[in-house]
Parts: sequence; C-alpha cells; structure tokens
Amino acid sequence: MTGECKIVSGSFLREVASLLKGESEIYVVYDENVAWVAGEIAEAVPVKGAFGLETSEELKTLDTVEALCRQLMEADASRKAFLLAVGGGITTDMTGFAAAIYKRGIRYANVPTTLLAQVDAAIGGKTGVNLDGYKNMLGAFRMPAFTFLCAEVLKTLPEREFRAGKAEMLKTFLLGDARAYEQALTATEWQALITRAAEIKADIVNQDPEEHGIRAKLNLGHTFGHAIEHEARERGEDIHHGEAVAMGMILAARLSERKGLTPKGLEAKLRADFKAAGLPTECPYPLETLAQAMEKDKKAAAGLVKWILPLAPGQVEMVEMTVKEAMDDLR
Repeated sequence: MTGECKIVSGSFLREVASLLKGESEIYVVYDENVAWVAGEIAEAVPVKGAFGLETSEELKTLDTVEALCRQLMEADASRKAFLLAVGGGITTDMTGFAAAIYKRGIRYANVPTTLLAQVDAAIGGKTGVNLDGYKNMLGAFRMPAFTFLCAEVLKTLPEREFRAGKAEMLKTFLLGDARAYEQALTATEWQALITRAAEIKADIVNQDPEEHGIRAKLNLGHTFGHAIEHEARERGEDIHHGEAVAMGMILAARLSERKGLTPKGLEAKLRADFKAAGLPTECPYPLETLAQAMEKDKKAAAGLVKWILPLAPGQVEMVEMTVKEAMDDLR
C-alpha cells in the first residue's frame, strides 16, 4: 500500500492526540532511548499496548520484526490495530515493516524523534531491515497514515546525532532548494527548516512512491554512504549513517567534477560547508574496498548503478554507470 505522503507539524501532544482521535486499538512501538516521549503520548492517548525496542543497525533484522509481530499477536492485535512508531529511523523502518506484513497489513504512523528521521528516514513509506550487514535488503513500501514533525522532541538528542541528521537535511536542500541549503549552514532555529526538508522529500515521494524514476534523486550520497557504513561494520568501527552520507556526497561531487558535469570547485565548497557543520568529509577507507558493497547495493540493476551527482546547490543529475566505471573516473 502506498498512497500519499502526509506531513504534519505543530504542538506535540495536542496534535498527536487529534491525529489519533477515533482510533480504538493503538499500539506504541518506541525506541527505549526516548521512552519519555512514548510515556507522554500514552498519557494523552488511549493506548492498548506499548513495546520498547533496543535499536542498532545490528538489531535492525527480520528477527526483531518477527519478535514485534509475535508481541502483537500475543496482545490479540487485530487487523484494525494502529501502530505508532516513536523513535529514529531504525524504529520507524522496523515498525513500518511490521505493519506491512502483520496480518497482511495494518496501519501505522510515525513520530520521529531524531533530526535524521524527521527530514528523511521516517518520510516516504520505505520500510525494511538489514540482511547480512547490507542496508535495508528486506522491506516493503508502506506509507504511514502521517509523519508528525516537532522540534520539541529533539531536545534530548545528542549533538552527534543532531549533526548526522543535518547531513540528510543538507542533502535534501542540495536536491532542490539552494536558499534553504545556505540557511541551514548557520541556522539556530530548526522547525521551519525541518518542515521545508520534509516537504521537499514528500513532494518527490508523491510523484514517484515506489522509486521508478525521480525518487532515486533522494539517494544522493547514499551509494557511497551505504558502502562506507558496511565497511565500518565489517571493521567494528563507529560511523553514523548521516556521517557516511556526508562523506558520500563529497565523493559524489568529486565524481561529478571528474565527469565534467560541474565546474571544478563544488567538491571544495561542500567539503568546507560540511566541515563547518561538524561533519566528516574524508572517507577513511580505500575506494577499492567499497566497490563490492556498492555492487551489492539494492539499487543496482544489471550491473548498473544510478549515481546521483550534484551540479550545484539545488541541482543534481542522474547518471547510470557501473561501479568500475565510477571507480575509474575517481582514480
């Protein structure tokens, strides 16, 4: 089930309670790190059950989703059940996947509590889990009833998590809003920028819900980024998704320059901008070690990868080529 991507923002408890009015079978699935948000919702909304998740990329698996579905079954959750995901992208991805498969599909909505989830991961109906260390290899398109955005729930977010979310925000503005991109580099107030980034993504998703065309633009920085994350996990090293995407966008800008799609200087600009935002810019691994993971990327088809290459803030181009061709251009 796809449907339209619906973004709602406003005052936290009043709006959430209003959105859930009339729902008689609500189950909250929450990241244990933000139990306080789930607790406040449970006080304002009649909740039938609540399930806490321990979240990490290593636990983002089919086993975890199966355990969640088993909890729903033990709670006698019917096909009228409504899941409310409260947490970051891992929580919203797994809750959405559970909603897609439990009793052949039930409804759900997202209350993302990280900046990364508010501007990217919780928007658009992509759900899923990792398989053998590769990102989101199992999943389904399942559009949430709504995604509720509120900067208020970010107040306990660690600084590193916030910076990682800023990487995804900058990515979105690189796709289609040069002015917002520059504003985000020095902003101190975030609600309007969060809403703007979410609107850009929602507009793209609504044009192409299942990624047959324009939605692929949202993968800017992600082909490199997912490979960087995979290599980090293989080595037991700690690189956040947003950090990997930041490094991936730098590599995408370099590839754009090497292919002559944009004048020299874009990579240097993005590098300076990202450094000022506290984001890493240097990939710590040789590109050759990333090639295998990029070839296994779920977006690859018949050996070709759709590379999203920036031309300037607010403008990108999609280029299809093999991983080998891209590596040859970058050497």
